[in-house]
Amino acid sequence: MAVSIKQTSDVAAVITVQVSAADYQPQVDKALKNYQKNASIPGFRKGHAPLGLIKKQVGTSVKVEEINRAVVSALFGYIDEEKLQILGNPLPVEDAKEYDFATEENFEFSYDVALAPKIEAKLEKKDKLTYYRIVATKEMEDEQIKRMLENAGKQIEADTVEDNDVVYGRAIELADGQTKEGGIEAAQALILPRFTKSEAEKAKLIGAKLGDTITFEPFALYDGQAAEIASLLQIEKEAVPALDGVAFSYQITKISRREAAELNDAFFTEAFGEGSDIRSEEALRKNIQESFAEQFATESDFKFTRDLRALLLKKAGKVAYDEALLKRIFLARNAEAKVEDLDRDMPQILDDITFDRIKGQLLEAAGVQISDEDLNKFALIVAKNQFAMYGMTSVPDELLENYAQSMLKDERTKENLIDRVADSKLAAIAKEAITVTEKEVSPEDFNKLMSEDKKA
Repeated sequence: MAVSIKQTSDVAAVITVQVSAADYQPQVDKALKNYQKNASIPGFRKGHAPLGLIKKQVGTSVKVEEINRAVVSALFGYIDEEKLQILGNPLPVEDAKEYDFATEENFEFSYDVALAPKIEAKLEKKDKLTYYRIVATKEMEDEQIKRMLENAGKQIEADTVEDNDVVYGRAIELADGQTKEGGIEAAQALILPRFTKSEAEKAKLIGAKLGDTITFEPFALYDGQAAEIASLLQIEKEAVPALDGVAFSYQITKISRREAAELNDAFFTEAFGEGSDIRSEEALRKNIQESFAEQFATESDFKFTRDLRALLLKKAGKVAYDEALLKRIFLARNAEAKVEDLDRDMPQILDDITFDRIKGQLLEAAGVQISDEDLNKFALIVAKNQFAMYGMTSVPDELLENYAQSMLKDERTKENLIDRVADSKLAAIAKEAITVTEKEVSPEDFNKLMSEDKKA
């Protein structure tokens, strides 16, 4: 089997694989004999059908399969042996010759390949970037303590409705101020005032007492949102539009309230365990600050990596690609992709390719590899941050580990995490190679910076 390459430009080439019968026939004969052993053909005992009949029935398809297997092996073997840096997978050339596989023995297959361009982008001390370290505000600490105390609290029954309560009652449809005969009646209608949409309707609830009966409009209370209204009145969503402007009576039968825990030893024990050193508000605030710092570090790193990407792309300058070939490769890989979308997104796609190539070069030059340990550590950080978003700052290690491992079982999530680990390692390399100025910012100011980046 002969394999050759013809470079059509600096960033594209055609690889040709020539195949003769000697390259595939032994494998075809072997495959047909194996097929014969297991073939069940009417008129013959299993495994005893004549080989000539087997060849007549499946000979051509087996031949095509073995030729394809041999060609693919030779093609990618050549790419590996020659250490060709290619983008995407090889594609059969357009207007390729068609063969009669049943009668012909010698074949020639040619493939277009997109060659990765050579990119020069070195990091130097004269390059400057700012690392924005996000610092939590005291208001954020206070809010976190409030959430923790609420989570550690207990449910109590109250006498007067407040915004954060859960209210239970009996809702009855009215007509002209009286109970409507055959109308809607929900014996266990549950309302969470803080999630309602109409301040005017909510005002009828706030301050109402246990046992009171109010008159309200469910449709207005939830601004016509069918799912919420259907759940409240225990009806089908299709029936909701007809309730626009319809009044209901609502007798309050129960008011449930989450009473926050007190900041005392019992709370500290429940939140952090008997052996924890956190036994005061000062120690708690320090713990919260550390948690925020860890949580915000990934956002700061993301911003730094994005700025680093912009710097490297600027250093790389205009990089040449065979855009027409790359579009063919993308469309072949994703049958649902639209040409117009690809045309629109191509500049961003090319920047992504350029950055990935530079990143790979810098990591390789530094001898950096991503290990399973790196991936597991990063997955734990991501898991911890996700729990922290919901005020859960003391999640048991075992639960964090299980959650992290569940993320790694999803291939797309795992690929994303690998990419983020690579970005963090690139950032570490950059911080040693360039001049980095650190600046503390509040979360609000940091979000403004991120918004400005999106507009740019």
